[in-house]
Order: sequence, then C-alpha cells, then structure tokens
Amino acid sequence: MNWPSLILSLKLAVWTMVVLLPIGIVLSRQLAWRRFPAKGLVEAALALPLVLPPTVLGFYILITLGGGSPIGQFYDAVLGRSLVFSFDGLLVASVIFNLPFVVLPMRRAFESIPPEVREAAACCGMSAGRILWRIELPMAWPGILSALVLTFAHTIGEFGVVLMVGGNIPGETETIAIAIYDRVQAFDNAAAGLMSAVLLIVALAAIGITYAATSSVGRRNI
Repeated sequence: MNWPSLILSLKLAVWTMVVLLPIGIVLSRQLAWRRFPAKGLVEAALALPLVLPPTVLGFYILITLGGGSPIGQFYDAVLGRSLVFSFDGLLVASVIFNLPFVVLPMRRAFESIPPEVREAAACCGMSAGRILWRIELPMAWPGILSALVLTFAHTIGEFGVVLMVGGNIPGETETIAIAIYDRVQAFDNAAAGLMSAVLLIVALAAIGITYAATSSVGRRNI
C-alpha cells in the first residue's frame, strides 16, 4: 500500500471541499434564483468538465498556470516556486475540475426552497445574511452534503487532470490513482488491487452517505 500517495489524495480531497464550499454556495444560489444575460454561458462553462476529456482540460489548465503564463509568472515571482507540478497546482486544477460536481447538487437544493419562505423572512426584517444562515442553509444542507461527498470521492479517484498538471512526483504530486497506474505498469497487480479496493470502498461509502442523507430528508418531508 502506497500510504504517502493515499495521504496526499486525502489531503487534496479535503482541501478541494474546503475551497469549493463557499464558491459552490455563492454560484449555486445565483444560478438558482437570479436571471442575468450571460447565465447560459456561465452554465455551459461550469458543465465543461463533465464533457471534456480530463487530459484536454488538464492541458488547458497546464498552459494557463504554467511558467510562461501571467498567472504562473506572478505566482513564481511572489512565492518563488512553480505553480504547476506542485500541490498548489493540483488544488487549483481539482477545484476547476470539480466545480460542476459541487454547483449542480447545490443548485438543485436551493431551487427546492420555496420562494415564499425567503420572501416571508425578508418581510419579517431578516437580513440577507441571516436568511442564508438561518433558513437557506438548513433547508439546503442535504444537497450541500451530497456535493461535498461526491467531490471528495471524485477527487480521490481523479487521474487525467492530476497527471497533466502535477505530473508524477513521489511524495509531492503522486496521488493514489497515479500510484495504481504505476503499479499496473510494473506488473505489481497485488499492490494495484489493494489500492483499487481502497478507492472502491471510498466510492461506495460516499454514495451510501449521499443516499442516506437525501432519503432521510425525503422521509421527513412526507
């Protein structure tokens, strides 16, 4: 078992959830309730990671964050290290790749909140922040939880984008999915099978948590 790769994958998954939680809430609320001219374009851009091959998306992220790009040059000038082929680059790529897995479930959760509830709260003098904290988030939490769990499981098993942006540096950018690929290439099927079983268990647990959360809410609403 390649424990450093597993720990790195878990670290990447946790940080991806932490970064995407506020981003997902803001974007999903805007898409659920607001109409604006570029809404269709924003929705299409958010859905791109679902249809683009991971290597294609990873290539564009690599070019955007590379040392020849303004972003890469700025990052190197400020922190003195490259953004690509580093954990920071992996995190940026993971956040971009997982955006639809966060926004879509959260958007459905916020859309399910009756507009009259928010309007009544506003009429009672509640501020927008208080409405979000006391009404919207408690009602939308199953969708938020589902989004975070799916993001965690998806990040753990991601291969193409991670390989393109982070490469395969042991202890730095070698995730568990890449480690499995390396073990298969080395004909070490026992190690590859063990690591694959771990990912399978994580995926099953994530799906189980998601279904349990959503079904329990459904039973309470009957």
